[in-house]
Amino acid sequence: MLTPSSDEFVFPSRGELSTGVAPMIGGGHMGDLVRETDWSPTPLGDYNSWPASLRTALSLVLNAKGIASLYWGEQQWLLYNDAYGLALGDRHPLAFGRPMPEVLTDIGPVLGPQVAEVLRTGKGFAIENLSMIMNRHGQDEETVWTYSFSPIQGESGGFAGVLLLATEMTQQVLADRERDKAEVARVQAVSQLKELNARLEAEVTRRTEDRNRLWLLSSDIMIRCTFEGLITAVNPAWTDLLGWQADELIGQTIFELIHPDDLEHTLKAVSLSATGHAYARFDNRYRHKDGSYRWISWSTQPDDQQINAVGRDFTAEHDAAQALAKAEEALRQSQKLEAIGQLTGGVAHDFNNLLTVIKSSAELLKKPDLSNERRSRYISAISDTVERAANVTGQLLAFARRQALKPEVFFACGSVRSWAGMIGTLVGPQIEIALDLPEQSNFIRADPNQFDTALVNMALNARDAMHGQGRLTLRVYAAEQLPAVRTHPAIAGDYVAVSISDTGCGIPPENLEQIFEPFYTTKGVGKGTGLGLSQVFGFAKQSGGEIVVTSTIGQGSTFTLYLPRVVQPAETPTALDAVAPINGHGTGVLVVEDNIDVGTFTVQSLSDLGYVPFLAHNAQEALAELAKDALRFDIVFSDVVMPGMSGIELRQEIQRLYSDLPVVLATGYSHALAQNGASGLELVHKPYSVEQLSSVLQQVLRATRQGT
Repeated sequence: MLTPSSDEFVFPSRGELSTGVAPMIGGGHMGDLVRETDWSPTPLGDYNSWPASLRTALSLVLNAKGIASLYWGEQQWLLYNDAYGLALGDRHPLAFGRPMPEVLTDIGPVLGPQVAEVLRTGKGFAIENLSMIMNRHGQDEETVWTYSFSPIQGESGGFAGVLLLATEMTQQVLADRERDKAEVARVQAVSQLKELNARLEAEVTRRTEDRNRLWLLSSDIMIRCTFEGLITAVNPAWTDLLGWQADELIGQTIFELIHPDDLEHTLKAVSLSATGHAYARFDNRYRHKDGSYRWISWSTQPDDQQINAVGRDFTAEHDAAQALAKAEEALRQSQKLEAIGQLTGGVAHDFNNLLTVIKSSAELLKKPDLSNERRSRYISAISDTVERAANVTGQLLAFARRQALKPEVFFACGSVRSWAGMIGTLVGPQIEIALDLPEQSNFIRADPNQFDTALVNMALNARDAMHGQGRLTLRVYAAEQLPAVRTHPAIAGDYVAVSISDTGCGIPPENLEQIFEPFYTTKGVGKGTGLGLSQVFGFAKQSGGEIVVTSTIGQGSTFTLYLPRVVQPAETPTALDAVAPINGHGTGVLVVEDNIDVGTFTVQSLSDLGYVPFLAHNAQEALAELAKDALRFDIVFSDVVMPGMSGIELRQEIQRLYSDLPVVLATGYSHALAQNGASGLELVHKPYSVEQLSSVLQQVLRATRQGT
């Protein structure tokens, strides 16, 4: 057996190798390598000095068809054939002719002890499907081998080498392993599917049993019918609820039992179900066997063949809701009548007082031999009283939001003072009214009617909070900012604050943020609609202001309306200011008035002032007169509210036909003006004096002539 030198050996490179190998070495690439190698510098020595056993064993290795190698000597010098070189990967050919434990560091710890044991005992052995981690292409990978070790006897009688014959089983083993995994997965899937099917069958059985119990025990009626409405099954509840036995219903159509008024929407629901829609809910009336009808609320769920439906009887709830609706409507009517009665009583009281003055003054004027001073006093009383009556009707229209609404600049204190009397009537005699109104001018620009309505709404809210008894304080003052409230911080500016304070029950803190929401009310049924304070809120916001409330439980609340302050306007007379009578100088006026008394009086008054008036009793007569000769009229004076064509429509027609002919309108109340406003219209408000009418006519005529 060869014993290599203990000195370090460096295997020669291919360039340092020379030929000289005996011809007995086998063919193939590794045979060439052996033949081209000069082994004399190696521990193996010159080939010619190799023992016959080594050369013979190497020839067997090189000529083997499969993977073969020779481990020679105790250092286990590695000699192998081409197939073994391929199995080594990129470690070939550097591994050839070197000690196996040094070059095969990955599998050497496994093979080295096995080779040493064969050399020691001379007993070969075989191993099947041994898994080893090899580094063959720059990375570790699992390999599987079946191989055998056979001892080779040396010349001196011992064992000098070990012959390895191997078969790589990696691909086959990995394929078998994947197949086994797939089979395990398949078996598991089949097992899971069987288990799932078993659970599903158990669940179906349980649900079927539950459905059958529900079908038999439910107090709601259940039905199955075709998409054409033919009944195929009903549960026992039909007998309890509607008196029908199952055999009396099966084979009929559902439409034979439905109230005629409910057929249309029931047909729609059935049609939707037939297209696969689950019609969540619809209500109809089903006929009881005794001829009466019950209200049923249905839920439907179609399947591929029929419609399944569940119906709940809500006849009692429906009847109760109907009765409640009737009671609420009766209550609303009662509340309306009560409100009208309260308002009518206050208005009647005021108007009776005014009419008393007018009647008394008129009767005194009939007396003969009245002095001029007394006659003038009675006439002034009548005139002043008419003005007060006009103010009352104006306030009522503003309260009902039935006047043409226009923003104007007005004195806040004056408006509050003028409303104090009306508020006193509304809140009742047991509530004391206190005013805190400064002398300095606090002018605001807003719609005066909405402003007055806001005052009334706040006052009525305070009245209810005091239960009709307490103290109500109205205050006006200048403010330099809007206080921080709700979602905005304090805002600096010039504002007028109008506050109403009561001594009522107060508002809980949790309700303060909700009291301005539409329809929100903490009052009992019939005590309020929840719209009053929302009107105040909207008016404040639209006017560029704010509404703020502070309240203490048991002590009262203060509502403060903030509106932008404006510069005091110049004092100029308006078109309706009372002025001295203006001579008409023959001005032609077409008067259109359906009220005979008013029309006759207006024509006579205008004639007395030098006008040439002509009376038409409606818009059609007026247009007919204009068609005869429009040039004889300088201006048209028409009432707004008339049968047939209104004064507003007449004005539009005159503007279309006679664009240069001005029109002045008179109104006591007009729904159209209340809804659309009076912008661009020349108006005289009833009641008017002949002086006011003459003044407006002349102003409009002057403006028309200047414009032309």
